[in-house]
Amino acid sequence: MATLKELAQLVGGEMVGADGEIRALGPIDRAGAGEITFLANPKYLPLLAQTKAAVLVGRNVAVPPGVSHIICDNPYLAFAKVLTHLHARRPAPCGVMPGAHIAPSAHLGDEVTVYPGVVVGDNVRLGRGTCLYPGVILYADVVVGDDCILHGGVVVREGCRLGHRVIVQPNAVIGGDGFGFAPDGDQYFKIPQIGIVVIDDDVEIGAATCIDRAALGVTRVGRGSKLDNLVQIAHNVVVGEATVMAAQAGIAGSTQVGRHCTFGGQSAVAGHLKVGDNLTFGGRAGVTGNIEGGATPQILSGMPPIPHKDWLKTSLCVNKLPEMRKELNRLHRQLAELELLIKEKLQ
Repeated sequence: MATLKELAQLVGGEMVGADGEIRALGPIDRAGAGEITFLANPKYLPLLAQTKAAVLVGRNVAVPPGVSHIICDNPYLAFAKVLTHLHARRPAPCGVMPGAHIAPSAHLGDEVTVYPGVVVGDNVRLGRGTCLYPGVILYADVVVGDDCILHGGVVVREGCRLGHRVIVQPNAVIGGDGFGFAPDGDQYFKIPQIGIVVIDDDVEIGAATCIDRAALGVTRVGRGSKLDNLVQIAHNVVVGEATVMAAQAGIAGSTQVGRHCTFGGQSAVAGHLKVGDNLTFGGRAGVTGNIEGGATPQILSGMPPIPHKDWLKTSLCVNKLPEMRKELNRLHRQLAELELLIKEKLQ
């Protein structure tokens, strides 16, 4: 529990109305007394008149009399902080449980939790407070920082390094071989992938996401980046800080992505390219060439990507293309007939 005043201090907001104990956070249409909700979308504004809960609201929102609320700059961010404070509690560390296999040469920090079925290889270093759930496999020479959470079935291959406070969802693979093969007649010769993967601090990696080890050197995911489920990061890719990638996005080998980029679902970037800072790509966008970024954010869509507003206008024409084609052919025939008439008259 927390008081409304304490939550206002937590989110850096201003409390208005009666203070009281808050035990949970609920949806705006169902939250009741003793709960707090949030308003981030104006279409839910009418629901404020009937709520019995406290509300997180933005500035310049007309809140009905009698509704206790917290005024803040970003209600959605405030919601995330309150939700974390009220509901997200890490369990107490349990140490190494029976059924886990730990190599004698591995070094485990204080207050770790290692569940049954975990395999920790030679010379692995595990940071303080890190938790490995059942089925996690850490190959030899892996380094995992402090306060990390690796969920069931995660595999981290040899030599790869994870920073502090990294969260990896179930069945993700970090450091699998990159897709490297040299043509040899009608066959292919496998190119050994002898590099590693480096995951910087505060990165979250979604379920079944794969981040391939470098052929040579490092594949890197920058600090604070968030990868959704089923994302593919190929060998020698560098993903800049605070970049977000939605499900089924993919980055081909040796491409460099700038900081604070956003990739919509099923978007893709071809290999050996440079993508600048502060770029947002809509769902299913396909990047086939270098794109300059900058301090001003840009939103791009399509393949090749164009400004999103232009892409919307283009998309409106797609369903009319068959009709437009017929009309264009008709006009072409008429023009040809007119040219023939003019030619005959001139003769």
